[in-house]
Amino acid sequence: MDQPMDLAAVYLASARGTFAKYREMAEGAFRQVDDAQFFAAPDGGSNSIAVIVKHVAGNMRSRWTDFLTTDGEKPDRDRDGEFESEGDHRAALMEAWNAGWTLAFGELDRLAAEDLTRTVHIRAEPHTVVQAIDRQVTHAAYHVGQIVYLAKHFAGDAWQTLSIPRKQSQPVK
Repeated sequence: MDQPMDLAAVYLASARGTFAKYREMAEGAFRQVDDAQFFAAPDGGSNSIAVIVKHVAGNMRSRWTDFLTTDGEKPDRDRDGEFESEGDHRAALMEAWNAGWTLAFGELDRLAAEDLTRTVHIRAEPHTVVQAIDRQVTHAAYHVGQIVYLAKHFAGDAWQTLSIPRKQSQPVK
């Protein structure tokens, strides 16, 4: 007889796997740009990869610190400052990036089935844990797409695809 499916475990594994895939994609893009490109913005109204990294790291630190017990918008977060990169260094930004992901994965790994229907708050707005996780996954996906787009632009013809290369999507027969 088949064991009943543990939907909570399936959901948490899926969320963790999706986060890992987006992190891997972003880091594949980082490896294809030099420091000048990492800090370059296409125009005055756009963000650089560095700024996006700083923002994602700040968002993750805020959202995942004390995830089940405190509001996801921490009082010490300087969200506006995340969109400034003057004086930043790539190594320090990558350290913050890694810390944010480590925190997110650690909190995901600690969650149990009964936690998924608990209520957490983000900017005083109530969310189930599932909604809060989904919000973080979509936030990461949004910004990783921006990172990849910028890196591809800067890498030009040297770009190495992070997914299925063009004209190679037909199934193997």
